[in-house]
Amino acid sequence: MRTTVRLVVVAASGIAVAAALFCRTADTPARPGEGGRIWTEGNATAEPVVPAGFNPVAGFADLVEKAKPAVVNIYTTTIIQGRKFFGRRRPSPFHDFFGDEFMRRFFGDDFEIPPQKRNSLGSGFVVAEDGYVLTNNHVVAGATEIAVKLETGKEYKAKVVGRDEKYDLALLKIEAKERLPVLPFGDSDRLRVGDWVVAIGNPFGLSHTVTAGIVSAKDRVIGAGPFDDFIQTDASINPGNSGGPLFDTRGLVVGINTAIHAAGQGIGFAVPINMAKRFIEDVLTRGRVSHGWLGVGIQDLTPELASGLGLSTTSGVLVSQVFPDSPAEKAGFKRGDVIVAFQDRKVEHPSDLTRMVGTTPPGSEVTVKVLRDGRDKTMTVRIAERPGEEEVAQGGAGGGSPEVQGLLGLEVAALSPEDARRFGLKPGQGVVVRGLDEEGPAADTGIRPGDVLLEVNRAPVGSPEEFARAVARVAPGDSVLLLLMRGPNYFYAVVRKP
Repeated sequence: MRTTVRLVVVAASGIAVAAALFCRTADTPARPGEGGRIWTEGNATAEPVVPAGFNPVAGFADLVEKAKPAVVNIYTTTIIQGRKFFGRRRPSPFHDFFGDEFMRRFFGDDFEIPPQKRNSLGSGFVVAEDGYVLTNNHVVAGATEIAVKLETGKEYKAKVVGRDEKYDLALLKIEAKERLPVLPFGDSDRLRVGDWVVAIGNPFGLSHTVTAGIVSAKDRVIGAGPFDDFIQTDASINPGNSGGPLFDTRGLVVGINTAIHAAGQGIGFAVPINMAKRFIEDVLTRGRVSHGWLGVGIQDLTPELASGLGLSTTSGVLVSQVFPDSPAEKAGFKRGDVIVAFQDRKVEHPSDLTRMVGTTPPGSEVTVKVLRDGRDKTMTVRIAERPGEEEVAQGGAGGGSPEVQGLLGLEVAALSPEDARRFGLKPGQGVVVRGLDEEGPAADTGIRPGDVLLEVNRAPVGSPEEFARAVARVAPGDSVLLLLMRGPNYFYAVVRKP
């Protein structure tokens, strides 16, 4: 069962001595170097650095000896702009300590901190003989200078050739004169909870530090991004480990160490290497990263929503919206469908589907199993490339005086012609929520003033009177399924009629 971790800190973030990492650089198209070897084949062809059947009880020395030369330390420099002590700009720690009057008397109102350099650290590893290095995006984001130091002590300037905030991965390039040692990739899908793993990195600036532990859990969602699918491990991961490799006992890389839990010890998280394979391939063959797109709005299928839809299960995710001209619309998806499987993989949470679709190459034809009106249906859909992210406007709707008050704890009114046009609705389609009784039946459903209510128990409503008649047909104590619109997004809510 998936666990969501809410409090995390990125491994390698803000420490006073070694200074935390991260800043951002622009995307630059990349191409494979001449003769470079990239390990993306998985366990079927990747050669482990230690023999099969290795006994971890005997130690990891052989693994470490062969793997360490390909692990690198990453040092970054970021320019921090100067700040004024007074006015509307954020004050400095000195200002907080001495107070306004002291700072004005000795430095004046126009005193500023000059631009400063901040040094940060992280880890990475070589994935191609001609100088491609994989690390976390947050290790190099915003950096003005990036240096990569090999185990031999040689240091090279590096540039970012590709990055992805959603994966939290970045691919660097250094111009080394010699062929570099490369780490083979494993198959993170084959990892099992309880397997031994080994981490190598640069914690607190202590280069090539080795720690060992086990896989504590898989498929962790920690709120880092839309494609969260972290490996949890108790192998020690500390600030400066970010971007370093996580090995299985054969010396195959199965993850990229990324984050630590903010409130606990022995709880670290790594990006699965299978996600990195796709990232590297995209960067080196296309010069950019692409994500799959299905084109549906989804939400958790709660017991209340399942009851309102007449379903006997809460397994799956509810389709609350099908975007126009999307792969889902072309394949015949409908609002109210419940997606229960994607490519024969079970879908239990919205994050499951988001990750599965997002990591599917655009152009792939996939099968999606849905429940529609209580019956199983298998849809075939061709995944498209995810369109650019757009901000969603969430303005409230105006209108005249409320015409229906108190039903289900909601106060609704007719949509004005201007509001209907603004929301892309036809005249007589929907009513606007003008008020919400904080102690009423709808108080904890997520509905708020400004939402447009479109359906009651899957029947459209176009006026406050239709809304009142639809609610009147529901027996006291029964649930009412509502479809609402907020900005361009749709969602379902269930309210129990008092």
